[in-house]
Amino acid sequence: MTKVIAINAGSSSLKWKLFETPAETVVAEGMVDRVGLKDSVFTAKYGPDEKERFKATLDIKDQTAAVDMLLKKLTDLKIVTDIAEITGVGHRVVAGGEIFKESTVINDEVIQQIDDLAEYAPLHDPAELQGIKAFCKLLPNALSVAVFDTSFHQTMPAVNYLYSIPYEYYEKYGARKYGAHGTSHRYVATRAAEILGKPLNELKLITLHLGAGASITAIDGGKSIDTSMGFTPLAGVTMATRSGDIDASLVAYLMQKLHLSDPEDMIDILNNKSGIFGISGVSPDMRDLEKTRDTNPRSQLGIDIFVNRIQKYIGSYVAEMGGIDALIFTAGIGENDVIMRKRIIDGLSYFGAKIDDERNNVHGVEKIISTDDSKLKVLLVPTDEELMIVRDVERLRREQ
Repeated sequence: MTKVIAINAGSSSLKWKLFETPAETVVAEGMVDRVGLKDSVFTAKYGPDEKERFKATLDIKDQTAAVDMLLKKLTDLKIVTDIAEITGVGHRVVAGGEIFKESTVINDEVIQQIDDLAEYAPLHDPAELQGIKAFCKLLPNALSVAVFDTSFHQTMPAVNYLYSIPYEYYEKYGARKYGAHGTSHRYVATRAAEILGKPLNELKLITLHLGAGASITAIDGGKSIDTSMGFTPLAGVTMATRSGDIDASLVAYLMQKLHLSDPEDMIDILNNKSGIFGISGVSPDMRDLEKTRDTNPRSQLGIDIFVNRIQKYIGSYVAEMGGIDALIFTAGIGENDVIMRKRIIDGLSYFGAKIDDERNNVHGVEKIISTDDSKLKVLLVPTDEELMIVRDVERLRREQ
């Protein structure tokens, strides 16, 4: 038995999950929140059925300090007897550009390439790179692997990933659709095929990763052929605080009306003040919109727009693939919002989709939630990006 840790470093957080392989058993998990801010919080769940809990509040100045504390706590809490037991580290990296078409063993060249790609994900890649360097220093003998959100979408054809702008902008600046949430879409598609008992390469699937960030992917024969997010995760469907698709001319128009001279200020509005939050004026949390929809018409409007945009993408992807075998819900809203799943499926009756209300009345469990006579299989599959990351680490270890 060996131990592999999956790392998801954000701009102000570090999530981690420690697995024992090859059994793929979760040994412990937790996160460091408010990294770089006052009163950072370190939490861990461990022990049998993860019943043991640890929490500490202190100042953690950066990702390097967060990694150092994590490794020390793993031994202090006797989760491991020695950090050398950790033989692999898998890092989630948001932007891999066109360079990384699959998960990759980290070396000096890869580190430099990730650094060069930081402008594609300025809020994520620099923090992720800091975490990578810290782990490489503190666990020099462990196999370090970068797992890119964008890699799964590198199978998209040019007709789907190119924007209708001068081609030289793509050649010179990499201006194209890259997508996101690729590790999640890859996991739930693979798991859905197993649940259905059919080869993944024979299925036409649409995966719905619906959370604060939301993306939809068309998967034909196990390959991503189109996805809703674009050059950045701002594009696509309406999200919690992100606008989703918007007319570019409207951006320039609003900058004039709002007297904004810095494009970053407009991007901040579209990323953090828009979506269902901007529509409702209440909250970015769908649960709050549900509670206030009877008294605030804009809350109901936010819900309706969210559903509408998702249904439009589903319809376009069915047309693009020439059919569909199954639709898969995952992530926070997709896994837990019973009412939202029903709203979305009820609008797809023209595909022969029928949801079974009793089967649908579940949270976060693997299940087929469509009726027996539904022409379209509808599944709920909780995502497990960390497990997919660990599997990539072990696969690359075997290939070395």
